[in-house]
Amino acid sequence: MANTSETLRRASEQLTELTGMEAESVSSFQRTEDGWTLTVEVLELARVPDTMSLLASYEVQVDQEGELVGYRRVRRYERGRADRSR
Repeated sequence: MANTSETLRRASEQLTELTGMEAESVSSFQRTEDGWTLTVEVLELARVPDTMSLLASYEVQVDQEGELVGYRRVRRYERGRADRSR
């Protein structure tokens, strides 16, 4: 089994390969009994100015060996927009 940073990097690369969209960062991750659950921020549509680009948060499931086993988009937003206070 790979170390945590290697697992996060590999999951981001696999998501990029599957979707064709650039994974920008991992914004959260959590170990599960089956592997890992990550939230990966992805550039979906580049715009000018960059603050108008569309990003999305993807929930990604990774198994114990670091292989991506599932993903889904959970949020889509403009880069320049902050989350609303809850």
